[in-house]
Amino acid sequence: MGFDWNFVLEIMPELLKGLKTTVNAALVSFALAAVMGLLFALVRRSSIKWLAKSMDGFVEFIRSTPLLVQLYFFFYVLPLYGIKLPGFLVGVIGLGLHYSAYLSEVYRAGIDAIGRGQWEAARALNFSPRRIWVGIILPQAIPPMIPALGNYLVAMFKETPQLAAITVLEMLQRAKNIGAETFRFLEPITIVGILFFLISYPAALLVQRLEARYANANR
Repeated sequence: MGFDWNFVLEIMPELLKGLKTTVNAALVSFALAAVMGLLFALVRRSSIKWLAKSMDGFVEFIRSTPLLVQLYFFFYVLPLYGIKLPGFLVGVIGLGLHYSAYLSEVYRAGIDAIGRGQWEAARALNFSPRRIWVGIILPQAIPPMIPALGNYLVAMFKETPQLAAITVLEMLQRAKNIGAETFRFLEPITIVGILFFLISYPAALLVQRLEARYANANR
């Protein structure tokens, strides 16, 4: 059975709908992960030892369990306790929570890279904690993190096919549905792979350029 470009044109609108869902899931999940990851990193630096230790344990638990298991838990177990959410929302929460644990490590490394002199000078000037964080520490810590954050965004984009397990009609699931209905899997699966490549590869190149830029700036 050869590759049929007419069939590709016929199924492309359906695949593009899936691509839209895939991109939206990745971007919203990343935004959630970026915010939660920063909060986790700040809590892990708390002077309240039991709180910091508890957050350390939570982050390690999230990082040490598969994303798919977490998605299944949110989608299939929580409804047993009266918490039922749409598949897309569950996917965004699950993907965002999973990667927030990894981003918290990125934030922590960036914050730890700020010299002690910056902290001591800010305290000597009697700045409030909020001003220290918002006006001094984070503006210096976050820019060098951007390449690492970009890598995780690309990774999250490539993880979105796992959302099919909780009924989200992302790009790969739509391709599988097309294959099941037409008994032609070659074209839809191939096009999905190409679409993933066309987005992931340029994004990866951009991240590499950012890494090189910040590496040269720090020399």
